[in-house]
Amino acid sequence: MAATSYSSSSSAAGAGGGAAAATAAGLKTYFKTPEGRHKLQYEKAHSATILHYNHGGKTVSQLTVAYLKERSTGQGSTPSTPSSSSGMRSAAARLLGTGNGSRALSFVGGNGASRAVSGSSRVGGTLGTSTSLGGSQAVANYDGKGAYIIYNSADTLFISDLNSQDKDPLKSIHFSNSNPLCHAFDSEAKEGHDLIIGMGSGDVYSMSLRQQLQEPGRKPVAAQHYNKGDKDGASISSRCTSIAWVPECEGIFVVSHSDGNLYVYDKSRDGNIECTFPAIKDPAQLVVSHAKSSKSNPIARWHVCHGSINAISFSPDGAYLATVGRDGYLRVFDFSKEQLIFGGKSYYGALLCCTWSSDGKYLLTGGEDDLVQVWSMDDRKTVAWGEGHNSWVSGVAFDPYWSPPNSDGTGENAVYRFGSVGQDTQLLLWDLAMDEIVVPLRHPSGGSPTFSSGSPSAHWDSACPPTGILQPSPRMRDVPKLSPLVAHRVHADPLSGVVFSTESVVTICREGLIKIWARPAHTENNQQSNSSELVLCNTVSKDRAITSSSKASGSSFKQPSSPGLT
Repeated sequence: MAATSYSSSSSAAGAGGGAAAATAAGLKTYFKTPEGRHKLQYEKAHSATILHYNHGGKTVSQLTVAYLKERSTGQGSTPSTPSSSSGMRSAAARLLGTGNGSRALSFVGGNGASRAVSGSSRVGGTLGTSTSLGGSQAVANYDGKGAYIIYNSADTLFISDLNSQDKDPLKSIHFSNSNPLCHAFDSEAKEGHDLIIGMGSGDVYSMSLRQQLQEPGRKPVAAQHYNKGDKDGASISSRCTSIAWVPECEGIFVVSHSDGNLYVYDKSRDGNIECTFPAIKDPAQLVVSHAKSSKSNPIARWHVCHGSINAISFSPDGAYLATVGRDGYLRVFDFSKEQLIFGGKSYYGALLCCTWSSDGKYLLTGGEDDLVQVWSMDDRKTVAWGEGHNSWVSGVAFDPYWSPPNSDGTGENAVYRFGSVGQDTQLLLWDLAMDEIVVPLRHPSGGSPTFSSGSPSAHWDSACPPTGILQPSPRMRDVPKLSPLVAHRVHADPLSGVVFSTESVVTICREGLIKIWARPAHTENNQQSNSSELVLCNTVSKDRAITSSSKASGSSFKQPSSPGLT
């Protein structure tokens, strides 16, 4: 395990207004890894004047990166024509090349599993900018493709162009009765709605991302409303905590709630037909109930635990569902069989987040014990703890695009790069090399453990736990420890999420400020792109340009099939 720590540089390179604000707050605008310098490219935020009301208390901003594919010929009806002013802005965007181009990147929503989608490279784009308040004008390229950032704050959902330097969102969607708390996007949706949103009231909405972008105004357009409407006497107002599309299952999605229940929905069914589920007799036991009517939606209820389910995540193939909760347990289920496979407890406190590796072999969890836990699907237990955060870990993600130099990323010698963010305002990057990990072995007499470097099969407990058993937390001395490769304070406020794309690392804080950190190999491209924009139009504000003098060397993350331009 690499123990070298690459700290952030004290030099502030100009990243527009974001760099100036970061410098004022004592934050640094780039950090170093063995591959080179990750540089603050630009920031995304919203105007405080957009927010109407924070229903039911303060909310935490969550992040979804969505790749909208090009609309196929004949799909849907012809949308309304955008205004002439929007068309003029679109023409300017095409000239400057600041619009949303086609790129290859991952998308991550409530479902923590990352999936790679690639598109052909092009220079520039066809995306019109919005007004300063975001969402009062239609977007001109609703039939095109692009990368978008979706995030929530108070009673509003915002949509921004990932490829544009504009700080303000393109679109804002206002909800009058409750706050949006979680959301997920399905780039593989064959038809209909691809964006799902969980609310503080427990309600759920689905809608088309393209349709939201094409229409002016700040109300949801052609949205489907779902209310689970239990008639078992339980509260129907428990807030949504996480939401996810089920991979490889067209139109099926799952929503978890603060009362320990999760509900399975089918977007092809009516969302307002009342359903009845039996009363829950033992809150501590797993109980799966199916709707009696074939027309009901939701189609099933899983009672998972006593207390809140804080996050859910599907394995990339959709076979397994992971949940983490207030009770401190990770639970992994066979989704189709509706059975618990295994589970384990945090060192102490609640678990807050979880995600899968792109090969489905490992999971990450983070929570109130300040640790990042690595779990093995093969061994059904914790195989390492990451120590480095000074407060609760609120977001974890694998980097599916990184690979070590001279490695094919296969076999037992595979190395995984992952990131974590926490309430300590830090982004930590980690390398997990399973063939180098120091594995404690239990002494037969029960004395102090010995240590051995070897394959992951030589874990501190020799046998896999039985199926369906929740394991207690192991002792601290019995679990291998990881040290972070990078520790960088990226925001002034506590962080809530991190996402990896082919060209950047995206972080978001609880207050809704988003930062895009360009990977080393794209720093030079970013500089060239921004220089071209300044030549084309001298009215472009200099505080949006990124003037980077650093060059990438020794990059070791996976390149997309067609290199994209920022």
